[in-house]
Amino acid sequence: MASSDKHRQKADAAADKHREIQREQDTRDQRAAAKGEQKQQKEKKPVQAGARGQPGELPAQHLEKPGLEADLQLQPQFMAPDYKGSGKLQDMVALITGGDSGIGRAVAVLYAREGADVAIVYLPDEQADAEETRRCVEAEGRGCLLIAGDVKDPAFCKEAVEKTVREFGKLDILVNNAAFQEHAMSLEDLSEERFDETMRTNIYGYFHMAKAALPHLKKGASIINTGSVVGLRGSPKLLDYSTTKGAIHAFTKSLAHNLIDKGIRVNAVAPGPVWTPLNPADQPADKVAQFGKDTDFKRAAQPEELSPAYVFLAAPVCAGYITGLVLPVTGSISAS
Repeated sequence: MASSDKHRQKADAAADKHREIQREQDTRDQRAAAKGEQKQQKEKKPVQAGARGQPGELPAQHLEKPGLEADLQLQPQFMAPDYKGSGKLQDMVALITGGDSGIGRAVAVLYAREGADVAIVYLPDEQADAEETRRCVEAEGRGCLLIAGDVKDPAFCKEAVEKTVREFGKLDILVNNAAFQEHAMSLEDLSEERFDETMRTNIYGYFHMAKAALPHLKKGASIINTGSVVGLRGSPKLLDYSTTKGAIHAFTKSLAHNLIDKGIRVNAVAPGPVWTPLNPADQPADKVAQFGKDTDFKRAAQPEELSPAYVFLAAPVCAGYITGLVLPVTGSISAS
């Protein structure tokens, strides 16, 4: 047999083998499609990997802005009952913007459990939530100062810092966490007014607070900014919000460089979807019910699953050699 015929036979055999492999895979695909719905349900089962089980399903609920935690049908889990304090922040003082609810409230509670006094900044309409946060902080045996105002106003930010220092004598930790979010289906739907409101709240507010706090921060102090997974990968319907979160990440790294010689650390946490009033006060009810299901955990986080990261970054005993970090706590493996 000529060598060309041998090559042809081998090629034909290879093609036959490819088709055989294809048929086998086609059969598998058809079987998978036949029970696709069952498989899909299995794949979407919420993952539980923490100290206690967390809600896997969220209510289809839409809130009027600014969104009160007290009005959520499913109350966020923020008390972290399995977290045991060990004095990591003993006698330190923290100022938390957006501290009335959500991540901010959860952070305030754990900071108090670790021995810190806490001041929280919030909008006047969020007074009821702020009062509950104060109750929880005081139940941990620490003081809690409530300061209502708008972080877009640099004069207010300066006043908030000064009130905190007058009340507690110093400032060791600034947590920039206040945020505004409202989705838009397209760039054409995003008005300059809305874009400006998001920028001024989410990035100007962080700038104003950091600038006001800096004269009071000493060696060993820290600034922690709340970024977002959408600042890492973008979001088609949160164009302005994602832009601010990306800016926060860059601001964090740049300020870390700027302050390292002073012994002041600057880091950020980039949360994935977290069950707080922020999303129900933005998305339609049907979208809220699906919130977080596209993560690898197939569910949204609860605030108590984020707050230990803020303790870690604030505590000199834990993160004294860490600055400029954007720590992703996203519920997904490839978010960063």
